[in-house]
Amino acid sequence: MRKTSLALAVAAGTLGLSQVAFADLVGDTKVSLEARNFYFNRDFRQDNNDTPTPSQSKQDEWAQGFILRMNSGFTDGTVGFGADAIGMFGFKLNSGGGTGNSGLLVPDRSRKAGSQDNYSDLAVAAKAKISNSTLRVGQMQFKNAAIASSDGRLLPQVFEAGHIVSQEIDGLMLEAAHVREVNHRNSGDYEDIAITNNFNSRTGSAGTRGITLRDGSTTDSFDFIGGTYKLTKELTGGYYYSNLDELYKQHSFNLVHVLPLGDKQSLKTDVRYARSTDDGNRSNVDNKAFGAMVTYGLDGHAFGLGYQKMSGDTGFAYINGTDPFLVNYVQISDFANKDEKSYQARYDFNFASIGIPGLTFMTRYLTGDNVDRGRTASEGREWERNTELMYVFQEGALKNLGVRWRNATVRSNFANDIDENRLIVSYTLPLM
Repeated sequence: MRKTSLALAVAAGTLGLSQVAFADLVGDTKVSLEARNFYFNRDFRQDNNDTPTPSQSKQDEWAQGFILRMNSGFTDGTVGFGADAIGMFGFKLNSGGGTGNSGLLVPDRSRKAGSQDNYSDLAVAAKAKISNSTLRVGQMQFKNAAIASSDGRLLPQVFEAGHIVSQEIDGLMLEAAHVREVNHRNSGDYEDIAITNNFNSRTGSAGTRGITLRDGSTTDSFDFIGGTYKLTKELTGGYYYSNLDELYKQHSFNLVHVLPLGDKQSLKTDVRYARSTDDGNRSNVDNKAFGAMVTYGLDGHAFGLGYQKMSGDTGFAYINGTDPFLVNYVQISDFANKDEKSYQARYDFNFASIGIPGLTFMTRYLTGDNVDRGRTASEGREWERNTELMYVFQEGALKNLGVRWRNATVRSNFANDIDENRLIVSYTLPLM
């Protein structure tokens, strides 16, 4: 009896302390559920004899996904503790006749171009905060010049890592991380990290990327350190150093300047430069990537012009499956092959400027040339055209429901010709 009474007293005392300590933890917690319905259709259309024949003529899949996100607050005290989580579940609505491998679902290795019926994953990260610095350990997403998790399919890509962010100085954000494994957007398992490459192991060709590898293309170690600083009200600078162990080292620089020009007018300049080299003898990475995008905004209109140039012995190096920090990385292509020069023209319109809030339109055209295809092949050329129309309901029973159509056309004399459509219907419900 006395043991029970003592236990109850301790529990009551602990609960009392917990209510104080965990007040901010619960009160600042944000929880949301996103339902994402995704239809993906990609036709391979080879219009000339130079390009390779794809293994399948079409990728056509329809799937439903659910993404539960939880970001807790922190316990009270000098050191605050909390946790973040991403729960993911996706299932197949339609994928038949050998039209899988779209990236929406996990491939079914027992069937050619088939997909599994469903997949799921849970990404959890513990976190601790002192002052304005936060340490996270576990599974998480990234978005910076060194590494950016892809969220362009049904479920997002996540990494297993330790990550620290410091914002102790006004206008300065510093961060560093050690990353061990990746769970890709169409996978339920964690695996080693690979470098993006189009090396053909069957023929021994380095492909248009120009990167050759020894002893495999994966590693279990990626590190980065860097940050951004708001130099003036209009100018922000950034620098990151990253290292994919034994495969590449990279220095990335970025300057973004936004110049107000008057009533509802602005000029935005985004300049990016990255220097990549090998890290040991497992690769031959040697690349300089320069890019610049200038965008003139006028009321609801935005007119952009971009330029990107690759130089060095190889194309641009980045982690496989991620979104590279390049101005000409678009819906399908990255225009980052060996010696490639590319140009972009883009137009955006926000219909809120004429009284239709929630409706936006974008179209762009990119062309690339001077791709090194080897001594026996002609100069590589490619172009891509994208169109995107999106509407988010602003009120009523359908408020926050988004409908997005993305169309792309790619033509090339060294890669697959592609016609692609994506239809995405998403709804995010705040739960806390």
